[in-house]
Amino acid sequence: MSSTSVPVRPGAGEGAGGSRGRLADLAAYAGVSEATVSRVLNDKPGVAVATRQAVLTAVDVLGYERPSKLSRNSAGLVGLITPELTNPVFPMFAQSIETQMAAAGFTPVLCTQTPGGVHEDEYVQMLLDRGVSAIVFVSGYHADSRAAIDRYTALRERGLPIALVNGYREGIDATFISHDDHASMRLAVRHLRDLGHTRIGFATGPARYVPVQRRIEGFRAAMADLDGSDGVDLDELICTTLFSVEGGAAAGRQLIEAGATGIVCGSDVMALGVMRAAQQLGLSVPEDLSVVGGDDVPFMTFVDPPLTTVRMDVMGMAEAAVTAVLEEIAGEPVDRREYLFDPELILRESTGPVRR
Repeated sequence: MSSTSVPVRPGAGEGAGGSRGRLADLAAYAGVSEATVSRVLNDKPGVAVATRQAVLTAVDVLGYERPSKLSRNSAGLVGLITPELTNPVFPMFAQSIETQMAAAGFTPVLCTQTPGGVHEDEYVQMLLDRGVSAIVFVSGYHADSRAAIDRYTALRERGLPIALVNGYREGIDATFISHDDHASMRLAVRHLRDLGHTRIGFATGPARYVPVQRRIEGFRAAMADLDGSDGVDLDELICTTLFSVEGGAAAGRQLIEAGATGIVCGSDVMALGVMRAAQQLGLSVPEDLSVVGGDDVPFMTFVDPPLTTVRMDVMGMAEAAVTAVLEEIAGEPVDRREYLFDPELILRESTGPVRR
């Protein structure tokens, strides 16, 4: 991600051949003809809005300078920082946010973190050097209760619009977009209760994360309202591990050994691990063990059995995050607070009546 740019039009010492080469580059990236690229760069009519935006996005992404007549008031770039993309929910957020940013005329710059790779603070500095107009953070350090918040307060002090998805922290004057974790636990536990389960386990990620803390609180509250749960030791029915298939499998084995007949999971990926553990222990889902996932990522209808899950409103949350930063970029008043999005229980075949 370089902060340098190269003019699209030939400058001093640059011949027409260089310009044609750039037109070819832009045409290839945008998937249009060189003639269409030329019409867009010369601000000629007769080009569809989507096609025009595709060409301008190519100009920004390839590092070329827009002709002055096409320059926007803002830098035109908005940063999007996500964790690694191995968990399918993060590509869902990235695609939705990028699509809406591009439709609004901005170029999204996706920054993904991987273990041992570039971390969030380094990406932020790179984006600032690039002159971004705003940054959207998805499950970043703001979601880690042990991480300092000064990195975000510093961005707000310099007037940069930011939106923080899934992870509320006091002391940051910004827009927060969150999944209603308490409500998701109520839906999942109530569903298993209605199927006759009273010994219900919860498999989730590391306890230092704000969404995990909220879900544990919601799980405990939902279980406290559960008929027949008196005397149940909730501590042995809550397992915090890694947000991965392997973490789910480890939690599944522990909870099954603790006598759980139904398990609520912090993510669909963890639910796949729980189902794997059940199979390895010779149990059938849902005959011997009911499993509820979380997120509703793609392909959960194709696992065996199809996964009952609590859907996260990714599209709605992405739209809210984009709207918040774009309104602030435009100088409109923004009510910077936390917005909670309702979950939805999606019934499939991984849950069933408790075995008597």
